[in-house]
Amino acid sequence: MREATIRQVRELLPHLEEALQDAGEIVVTRRGQAIARLLPLEPCPVLRPSNAEFRARMPRQTIPSEVLIRQDRDER
Repeated sequence: MREATIRQVRELLPHLEEALQDAGEIVVTRRGQAIARLLPLEPCPVLRPSNAEFRARMPRQTIPSEVLIRQDRDER
């Protein structure tokens, strides 16, 4: 963990990625009080699982969808 004032962070901004890799975390202070914490992002996990297996288990439709829609509309 590294502490830096706002002024130091402004100067550090062009090299922020390198500084985060070295320090791992930067605490930004103003007048000695911590006001922010900068952390490197961790790789994001896959937010949604693949539905390929689910779709593979679904039976295929034998009647085309346009026929089903027409039948539904005709019944109304």
